[in-house]
Amino acid sequence: MNPLELTLYEISRVFLTPVLLLITGLFCYAFIALGAFAVEAWQRRDPARRRAICPLHRAVPDGEQVDSEALQLKILKLLEPLRISTRTAPMLGLVATMIPLAPALLALGDGDLVGVGENLVVAFAAVIIALISASITFFVLTVRRRWLLGSLHELERQGQRA
Repeated sequence: MNPLELTLYEISRVFLTPVLLLITGLFCYAFIALGAFAVEAWQRRDPARRRAICPLHRAVPDGEQVDSEALQLKILKLLEPLRISTRTAPMLGLVATMIPLAPALLALGDGDLVGVGENLVVAFAAVIIALISASITFFVLTVRRRWLLGSLHELERQGQRA
């Protein structure tokens, strides 16, 4: 390898540990979000309680005019962490897959099958965990978006009647 290639290779290896830590953090966040989602879904079974737990209903006191644009911005703000997680996790999984492939290919060239296996385990485990995280957060994001938009629609209808 020439010096430029070696430098790029070393720089990319520096990012493996931070990327793996980020994937682990996103995995934990996905399960925390799933737990919060399950609790909210359980609470939403009671129609009277549904209004009390909705952040949009708490933002608009009864009898006040509904500002749809402000509430849409609030929805975006509430869903932003889930959206970032859903979109970032697969990219980080790809990065965590590609970084160990270089040492795996070098080990394969040297006939070191143990080295190939060790590097491929890291690569595939990282992408699997990242994709599971993204799938969980995408599910939560999709259903929660529907709930919030339904609440917004309900608030807008109430505002038109008043």
